[in-house]
Amino acid sequence: MTDPVLEVDEPTGSPTAIALVLHGGRANGTGGTNARQLAVVRMRPFVRSLRRAGADRGLVVARLRYQVRGWNGASASPVPDVRWALDRLAERFPGLPTALVGHSMGGRAAVYAGGHPTVTAVVGLAPWIEPGDPFTQLARRRLLFVHGDLDRMTSPRQSATFLRESARIAASSTYVSVRRERHAMLRRATLWHELATGFVLAVMCNRPPEETVGRESANVLGKALGGETSLVV
Repeated sequence: MTDPVLEVDEPTGSPTAIALVLHGGRANGTGGTNARQLAVVRMRPFVRSLRRAGADRGLVVARLRYQVRGWNGASASPVPDVRWALDRLAERFPGLPTALVGHSMGGRAAVYAGGHPTVTAVVGLAPWIEPGDPFTQLARRRLLFVHGDLDRMTSPRQSATFLRESARIAASSTYVSVRRERHAMLRRATLWHELATGFVLAVMCNRPPEETVGRESANVLGKALGGETSLVV
């Protein structure tokens, strides 16, 4: 088993907030991860987008590779790795708030680790959510889930249900349905990148979406940040 790998890009100015990017995986698997795996590669454009938009606003952009590829039932294998990474980031950048940005299994890991004291926002991209997954740890967090309506790998319906339940305790909670999009986030890739980036920069660095993303994404995010809980784009 390999150790988790945490890579960190610091901003050009003084750090003010952190975005930790989490890749997907498999339901089961104890083999190690590597930088060439598709689930890891898929998150590179999100890292670049966050880094480009946030460098001059003090956003630290970190990405984690888990020890193993699978969730592995009750072991929830990625979750201790995420908490380990959050602890390391808190030691390196004390007092800074963190946003978790996770795809698929990474979205589920973000939900489970979202109770860490440094976490203030969670972005789930086509997150893998199962009935009974906990949400009380997300109290007072800002939540954004984005899910393709044609996704057959993870359930859009379960994501929406989870957000409705968590809305009772979250600081804010918005579900965005992306029309004609599947799990890989490829057909409307720019939209996915911009929704994640614009949301993180808005809630973590107080930067309006129209300054960081295109018009369509900024319009969606304006509604989300204005309190709308369910959107279709």
